[in-house]
Amino acid sequence: MRTYLDCIPCIIRQSLDSVRFMTSDESVQERVLREVLKATAEIDLKQSPPEMAQWIHRRIRFHVAQADPYREVKDQFNQMALELFPAMKAWVEESGNPMETAVRLAIAGNVIDFGVNSRLTTDQVTASVKHSLSDALEGDIDHFDAAVSSAERILYLTDNAGEIVFDRLLIEQLPRGHVTVAVRSYPIINDATMLDAATAGITEWAPVIGNGSDAPGTILSDCSEEFLDHFEHSDLIISKGQGNYETLCDVERSIYFLLKVKCAVIARDIGCAMGSLVLRHHQGTFQE
Repeated sequence: MRTYLDCIPCIIRQSLDSVRFMTSDESVQERVLREVLKATAEIDLKQSPPEMAQWIHRRIRFHVAQADPYREVKDQFNQMALELFPAMKAWVEESGNPMETAVRLAIAGNVIDFGVNSRLTTDQVTASVKHSLSDALEGDIDHFDAAVSSAERILYLTDNAGEIVFDRLLIEQLPRGHVTVAVRSYPIINDATMLDAATAGITEWAPVIGNGSDAPGTILSDCSEEFLDHFEHSDLIISKGQGNYETLCDVERSIYFLLKVKCAVIARDIGCAMGSLVLRHHQGTFQE
């Protein structure tokens, strides 16, 4: 997905929110904001928003001299999600349609996105969980279930820490031995890394690989050979979150996008209302 004009003020707002989250030093905040303003004036609108975000957060981490400035909040939301996990797992197991319930809950976890909302509260997460079980699901769960059943190699692209615990509910519904899970190789905002996958218990269930990148999405040109091999040879790709949608929605592969719509630009691009639970099948030229 290209960067739209409406993305520009959002990029600037997110940059200021992020640097304020990381430091109270106003001189650092001003320095970062001035760099971002200069960069956005020259941005290539053909790029996806996560490409700009990657550059911005590299600059912020440089100025605040922290490799993983969101580590504390990632640990906090991982723990919160783990406390919810036993009850959510019971809901899946007791459901008349475990796959649909797991999909709904996995999407509910996508609200844990500090790139969009750096002031997220645990109450907002529990509300998202509650509403996910009754809100309309924009997508065909039967088609998704059939695709899972017939797949030999599944690649699951995670998004954020905390959310990755919700992902475990869905990953455990996938055929064991057929799934590889991918995380970010390096810290970026509150996106999940290998540490978060281990904390969520996913490393005990399926192989987990890093994608080689520190972008808040999946920029294929920035990913490792190992990841690209899995991406090219998996017959089912499940992609979580807005950043992965923004970077992969134009890629010529068959991909299921799972996300909660939290941005008006993405709502318009997908054709769904803000707040929608989306299970969208993107059919690239490799689709049978």
